[in-house]
Amino acid sequence: MRPSRKLLPAVGLTLLALLPLSLLAQAPPEPLRLEVDATAAARKIFHVRLEIPVRPGPLDLYYPEWIPGEHGPTGPIEDLIGLHFTANGRALPWRRDLVEMYTFHLTIPEGVSRLQVELDYVNSAPASGFSSGASAAPHLAVLNWNQLLLYPAGYDFRQILYTPVLRLPTGWQFHTALPVRNVQGDTVEFATVPLNTLVDSPVQIGEYTRVVHLADNPLHEIDIAADRPDELQMSPELERHYRQLVAETGVLFGSRHYREYHFLLTLSDYLAHFGLEHHESSDDRTDGETLIDPQRTRADITLLPHEFAHSWNGKYRRPVGLVTRNYQEPMKDDLLWVYEGLTQYLSFILSARSGLCAPADCREMWAYVAATLDHRPGRLWRPLQDTADAAPFLYNARRQWQAWRRGTDFYDEGALLWLEVDGRIRELTQNQKSLDDFCRAFHGGPGGAPALKPYTFDDVVAALNAVAPYDWRDLLTERLTATGPHAPLGGLELGGWRLVYNDRPNERQRLLEEVNRELILTFSLGMTVDDDGTIRDVLPGMPAFAAGMIPDMRILAVNGRPWSRALLREAVERSAQNSAPITLVASFDDQVQTFRLDYHGGPRYPHLERIPDRPDRLSDILRPHAPPVP
Repeated sequence: MRPSRKLLPAVGLTLLALLPLSLLAQAPPEPLRLEVDATAAARKIFHVRLEIPVRPGPLDLYYPEWIPGEHGPTGPIEDLIGLHFTANGRALPWRRDLVEMYTFHLTIPEGVSRLQVELDYVNSAPASGFSSGASAAPHLAVLNWNQLLLYPAGYDFRQILYTPVLRLPTGWQFHTALPVRNVQGDTVEFATVPLNTLVDSPVQIGEYTRVVHLADNPLHEIDIAADRPDELQMSPELERHYRQLVAETGVLFGSRHYREYHFLLTLSDYLAHFGLEHHESSDDRTDGETLIDPQRTRADITLLPHEFAHSWNGKYRRPVGLVTRNYQEPMKDDLLWVYEGLTQYLSFILSARSGLCAPADCREMWAYVAATLDHRPGRLWRPLQDTADAAPFLYNARRQWQAWRRGTDFYDEGALLWLEVDGRIRELTQNQKSLDDFCRAFHGGPGGAPALKPYTFDDVVAALNAVAPYDWRDLLTERLTATGPHAPLGGLELGGWRLVYNDRPNERQRLLEEVNRELILTFSLGMTVDDDGTIRDVLPGMPAFAAGMIPDMRILAVNGRPWSRALLREAVERSAQNSAPITLVASFDDQVQTFRLDYHGGPRYPHLERIPDRPDRLSDILRPHAPPVP
């Protein structure tokens, strides 16, 4: 159990000053009480009781729709069931809005000052998606408060106060950044907080848990919950790297905008796998054996650094289009190339600086990312900017034709963009300044309590010019709006490296193939194939597409022999010495066809190669910047 903590402030005064006086004057007179019974979490069922102060007359209640960090209307309203409203012991009728379907209309009778709400939340989603995906398993769960509540319309969510109470399954522990008021047995009463703080503070609960202490002043810890007790083990070396990560962020940003920070690391084969940022914590979910399987540890090594960096870039500094006054107001995602792209870049360099990723492995990761983006036929029609603008539906887009469609490329191509910015700053200033200076100026400040400081595109340009005068507006605009067959690789070259291909396996690609049980032939045949032979994606302009193959076909045979990953890999390896095409038999929609792939290039794996006579800026970017921790 966790001891009581002081109540956290709601939000920076700068943002409160922007709110209309009419909203500030209408703040509910007293807190709403929210009671969540999680004793059936192992069955993926949560029972909720909510008491809302009301006045007679029409009342609209919202179920949160646009969830921060998920960049879309992802509130899982389909899993809200068993909804009942009562007042003074009598049931009240309700009606869902026919257009705004996350809104419920009621009329409060005269003489009623309290509305009781009962609802159930059933986490029946598959193991995919963000927090609306699978979030409960037999021995653990992650509670996201936005899924378990309604809130009254007409107020800014920073002004609506909740007193949450959680009942745990017997013997389970809990971890959260949410301040605690009292613990009695299996019941936890949290401090009264504004709705935005509540939604920003998930709770991890579990039967098998462990806390890894990283730092004090402020407190940093990794709170681990797992399917099995043996999956909780973390090597002393990995713990030291995460302590170094805390030190490296201190040097990079210069201040911290939280009272304490909790990595809520959930290890389960039954939950959706993702990372979701919060101001004082992160909801990090991955495979059950991630900490005890070195391959999986290395494959997921940027997960915690990415979500941690979001505390500065995404929570404290946030695009103005993502600053809303409730969870129904649509978010504008046009600056996700900063919000997510810069964070992706920072996760790469922080992983290297903290020792989580060895320099050679980090270069392999850069090579794989660059090569993948350089084989994106979708770049011929969709610019980087549109991948951000279209994020609400690209996140859930099907995997088929991903390279042609383009997905959320503002992550990795955004990282390439910020690598170029970093290299350009270093070049302009003769290595006297770097993107680190931008981060300290843009994301720094006094620190301490959580705060919010919105920004615009103009603010980003001005901050870059303050570090190193240059035509940043034109450079960024060109990178955001350009279309063409190749990814922008100027950052690698400014760093002193170039992208090359040879027959030596790329270590990052090898890890992904083993962990995800797939065969990545993006750079040779132009397709990726699952372990069972199902084609995941096909790239237009590449040999598989030219032969007539499409996603969802299932390969049955390779050169006359039954399908296996090893056999197809071997066929590619031998193609350079074989004039005959690679013959594949595949089924699709109850039809079996034979395809002949005219490819003779052998294996093609991406790597970085030093450019002679160019300064090795990339190695300087990746080196540790903070003193080593014990």
